[in-house]
Amino acid sequence: MRQDVSQRLRVAVLGASGATGRHVVHAALDRGHSVTACVRRNATFAERERLTEAIWPDVNDIPALTGALIGADVVISTLGGADSGPTTVCTDGIRTTLAAMTATGLTRLIAVSAHGVLETHDRSLYSLAVWAGVADRMRDKETMEPLITRSDLDWTIARPPKLSDRPATANSRIGTDLPIHVWSSIGRADLAAFLIDEAETPRFVRAYPRITR
Repeated sequence: MRQDVSQRLRVAVLGASGATGRHVVHAALDRGHSVTACVRRNATFAERERLTEAIWPDVNDIPALTGALIGADVVISTLGGADSGPTTVCTDGIRTTLAAMTATGLTRLIAVSAHGVLETHDRSLYSLAVWAGVADRMRDKETMEPLITRSDLDWTIARPPKLSDRPATANSRIGTDLPIHVWSSIGRADLAAFLIDEAETPRFVRAYPRITR
């Protein structure tokens, strides 16, 4: 069940210029919410009503992010590292986010992680395949998650399988113990819709929902 559309949210999106982040920004705007898109440079998005760009030039810049989060109701993180090579973007960005949220009194954080980290880093074919392909990004998410779970925030950590650019389907399956197979995937548009659903009507507070088609 979605929140009454008369109750507009102010959504701050981290990683807003990324493939998933852009879907989240547009999904929130399409539902009538206001969005602060945290980006590295101006004019990342075309001008649109209820959309504000906030410059966050470095994931370690606490003052810049603190200013961006003032007035927000919820933070949605879609941060992701480089496609190859060691990365700490998610870990560093969330560390900064926690400090900024503390400074602004924000308590609701929804973060995108990945299936295959921590206790789901097992001997399943899916986990073996994803770690063989993007191990550096998975390590970054493994160090990111404990920062969130040790906080006092009302957090949700979404753990999707492989992401695709398929059109939205509205047929996603969501749950904390869904089986994930080596062929499992979810479109970024469907993931974004779920993230906004969760912002509107929290169902998975302090939980790790999986989403797949």
